[in-house]
Amino acid sequence: MGDAEDIIYDKEIENEFEVFKKGEDVVDFRTVSWQKASIIFLKVIFATGVLSIPTAMFSLGAVGGGFSVIGWGLLNTYTAIVQGNFRNRHAGCHSIADMANVLGGKVLREVVGLLFIVAYVLCTGSGILGVSIALNVFSTHGACTVWFTFVATVIVVLAASVRKFHQIGWLTYAGFFSIYAAVFIVVIAVTTRTRPATAPPTGDYDLGWFAVPPSTTFVDGMTATATIFVSSAGTSAFLPVISEMRNPKEYNKAVYWCMALVQASYLTFALVVYRWCGQYVANPSIGSAGHTVKIVSYAIGLVGLIVSACLYLHVASKYVFVRILRDSRHLQHNTVIHWATWLGTVIGLAAVAFIICEAVPIFSFLIALTGSVCFAPMAICLPAWLWLYDHWDYWKGNVLFKAYWLMHWGMIALGLFILGGGTYGVVQQIIDAYASGLIGGAFDCADNSGSVGT
Repeated sequence: MGDAEDIIYDKEIENEFEVFKKGEDVVDFRTVSWQKASIIFLKVIFATGVLSIPTAMFSLGAVGGGFSVIGWGLLNTYTAIVQGNFRNRHAGCHSIADMANVLGGKVLREVVGLLFIVAYVLCTGSGILGVSIALNVFSTHGACTVWFTFVATVIVVLAASVRKFHQIGWLTYAGFFSIYAAVFIVVIAVTTRTRPATAPPTGDYDLGWFAVPPSTTFVDGMTATATIFVSSAGTSAFLPVISEMRNPKEYNKAVYWCMALVQASYLTFALVVYRWCGQYVANPSIGSAGHTVKIVSYAIGLVGLIVSACLYLHVASKYVFVRILRDSRHLQHNTVIHWATWLGTVIGLAAVAFIICEAVPIFSFLIALTGSVCFAPMAICLPAWLWLYDHWDYWKGNVLFKAYWLMHWGMIALGLFILGGGTYGVVQQIIDAYASGLIGGAFDCADNSGSVGT
């Protein structure tokens, strides 16, 4: 009898701590195992990033680019763990904005909440852009690119409108293996060519491969850095998943499995593609091995591109949905308000993503802009602040504790540097692209998105 009472008590405590409650008369959202959480994390991270890193290598070189992939990967893994630990220490945290509320109250919550929405709407835009590029490839540009982007948006909305992470779990399995296989085919294919697909077909050419580049501008270097950083920086999307896990304490295990595989794959794939393509890496890199391989790879990877955009849109929509209906019976009951709020949020945010990807239709620029504007403060500065909030007394400890404490202040400074320098670099490159005609007007039918990025 005592054991039964303890179980009941524990469930009551758990319900007080969690956003989604357990009960007989409510929709149960907490059904995700740590294995499925790991696959969801994999699909969130291993998505558009792997298609943009080889392009960034040209500005940093193989050595600088390789160390950048490793360094940012380790930092983003660490901040993912910091965020998860903070969430599991503080009741009622569903998103990074809820955690910001613990730090600085309502004002900081609104600022971070806006950053969160903007970040994942931009990510959704990059995912929609990837899908539209694939549709363009299949059709040999048989229709206006804007129409392909619209069709891609509709497909993504239909996939993202599924309510629970558990229900879209099978999509994440298919999506991950789809994009992984597509990129793997490209990596193998580029090594079989005598010259890059986009290089001059005859005569001598400069590959543009450097271990250490002889020179690079601040603008190019910061854009490349922001691109590599953002490839694994979307860890704030992990937090809503914790709220739907059966056992949130298994979060760290899922993160380590995810990030180990992602970083090993990023490093291997990016270095091989850059070594064989140099400055002739396509943008996205999935088009680097020639037209035939490009069609095959996009055909195999299409599911992965759709699921990536679907997850980004789902994460942003779930934040808004919970924010609107939290502490209301409509959050976990199948009412008209429940469904109208959910579907309206998904469609509304998708429409914004559609407009953004038409305004900035070059893949690597959209990725880098997301990293510098949104993820620098949200994935570097804020996690460092979260750690300082829970471990402020470390500054009173021994030398090692003080160094650890100061390291997190250094992380805040690093995040602000990427925010300022990265944003300047990307915006300048977008301005230059419009001035040179590389980007046409907004809602232009020209296929700007698949152009060579270097």
